[in-house]
Order: sequence, then C-alpha cells, then structure tokens
Amino acid sequence: MFPSTLPVPRLPDAKQIPVLRWGIVGPGWIADHFAHALRNHTDQQLVAVSSRSRDKAQRFADKWSIAHACGGIDELLARDDVDAIYIATPHNHHFPDGLRVIEAGKNVLIEKPLALNAGQAKQLKQAAAARNVLCMEAMWCDFAPKYDVIRQLLDDGALGDVHTLIADHGEFFTPDHRIFNQELAGGPMLDLGSYLVGFSVFVGGAPTSIVAKGQDAAGGVNGQTSMLFTHAQGMHSVLHTTLFSNTPGTAVIAGRGASIVMDGQFYAPGHFRLTSSDGSRTLHWEEPNNRYDQLCHEINHFAWCIGQNRIDSPRHSLDTAILTLSAMDEVRKQIGIVFNEELL
Repeated sequence: MFPSTLPVPRLPDAKQIPVLRWGIVGPGWIADHFAHALRNHTDQQLVAVSSRSRDKAQRFADKWSIAHACGGIDELLARDDVDAIYIATPHNHHFPDGLRVIEAGKNVLIEKPLALNAGQAKQLKQAAAARNVLCMEAMWCDFAPKYDVIRQLLDDGALGDVHTLIADHGEFFTPDHRIFNQELAGGPMLDLGSYLVGFSVFVGGAPTSIVAKGQDAAGGVNGQTSMLFTHAQGMHSVLHTTLFSNTPGTAVIAGRGASIVMDGQFYAPGHFRLTSSDGSRTLHWEEPNNRYDQLCHEINHFAWCIGQNRIDSPRHSLDTAILTLSAMDEVRKQIGIVFNEELL
C-alpha cells in the first residue's frame, strides 16, 4: 500500500554511542573526508594516524590536530590509547592491514571493499570472531538516512513486488589516476562497481545468476563492465560502470505498486522520489548536498556497535559484504580480471 508519508530514518541514540579513540591507517583522499566528518559531525576522538611515510603522517596530523603521527601501522597498533582503527589504504592493502589490526586485538573499520575477494573477506570475519573484535566494512551509503528510508519502504512492501533495478555509475578519470594502476587492483569493479553490486544485494539479496561483459582499458585493467543479475524473487538488476565517461549515476527500483527514482549519484546523499505506478501519488525525499559529511553515520554506527558489545553490524553485516564480493568475484571471472595478489 502506498504510504501517506515517508518513513523517518532510524539513527542510533546519541546516549548509546560511546566516545572511541580512533587511529587512521593511510592518510589519503578518503581519510581526509573521514577526518573532517569525525571532527565536525561526531563526538569521537581522532588521536593517531599512520603512514609508511612519517612525513605524510605528520602533515595529516598537523592538518587535523592529531596528537600522534606514526611511521607505519605497527607503531600505531602498539599504542594502548587507540580503541578503533580506520583502514583507508589502497584496495589491495585492505585485507593484510585489516588482518594485522584484528590480530592486534583492535576494532577495525575497513574502507570498501572489505577485501579483494570473498575468500579474503571470510578470513577477516573468522579472525574477528576469534579475537572478539568488531570488523565492519565502511560502505557509507548503507548507514546514511536515505538508505534507511528506502530500507523501510522495501520492508513495508510500499513498492509491491520489486521486479527491476537499474543503476549506473560512470566517471571520467585521467590516465594517470590510480584507478588505472594494475598494481593497486585498479579498474571500476572495486571502486564504482562495488556501489552497484552492493545496492543490488541491498535491494534484492544475493544474485542467483550473473551475466557480465567487460571492455579493457590501458594498463591491463578493466575499463567498463555491464552486468545483468537475477535474484531469488525474480528481480532483475541491470548495472553498468565505466571509467571512460561521466554518466548520470541514477538508479531506479521498480515495483508492481510503486517505483523509486534516485538522483545521481544514487549512493551519495541526495534526492529520490517514490511514485505510485498509476502516477497519481508522489512522495519526495530531499536532503542537503552535504556529501562526505555523512561519513559521520558509519562512524557513529561503528561506535554504537562497540557500545552494544557487537562484533558485527546489524545494518551492514560481514555476510552482506561477503555476498557482494562473491558477486563481484563472478563478474571478474566472466570478464577475465584477476588481481596480482590472486596470482600468488
């Protein structure tokens, strides 16, 4: 049944969010946005940062008034004044860095993707369970208010039977960008594509069949990929990602009773509209264009999980991350993309 109003996003009670002392591994572009969101939109503390270059760590520390700049992850992990670690290193370092944090007995938030493949992700899950620490993938959109409103609409059956999901995510990158670097597990799948595949799993669950076609780019990486997923309840996901061009980045979830149209980029803060299939009723979700400020929601959720003594997120579980990586593994198999670490 079409709702009279949109649901209210469910955010954790501020009284149930403990203040953690955070360390960052990998002071790059996304870590900069993370530090800004943490400093300005949460009550969390940022106490240390590490990089293989101590000078780089010190520059980042100076920028964000961080007390301790560490020359490498081991120096950071040796500190007893750090409760949680955010991993923001290149994709192919997520697994080994995350494993080292877990083995040191510290809670870890790993930038998406959680690992290069599902096998590595399963190892992280097993290690976290063995050490009784929280391990969570920083798939920031899954913790944002917009996605929780959509989650509630789907759970409430507001769209009726969902048959179709269509989403794209294309951006133009210059040839010198790290996304074209084979040594850093380049290509769109772990970057842009992870949002697409993660979104299809969010809406329809794990795909039961996958058809994928790819096009190569210079440097030995994939340049663009088109995917067709089918899901257990009959939903089709039509997904496309490219490094060659900017695309609208919109998404549609089409049900028998109503459809959601999400403005681009669909995974980021922004607008969407819910429209009945007969076109007679429309509800609008609108929010400020505060993009990376909304990293605060994954930060607060992580801290809330710690306060609840959880070692897995109820909002974005490790099993969900593993399902997404399993689907991406199959896509890469079909288009012939193997990362260097998988050749060892």
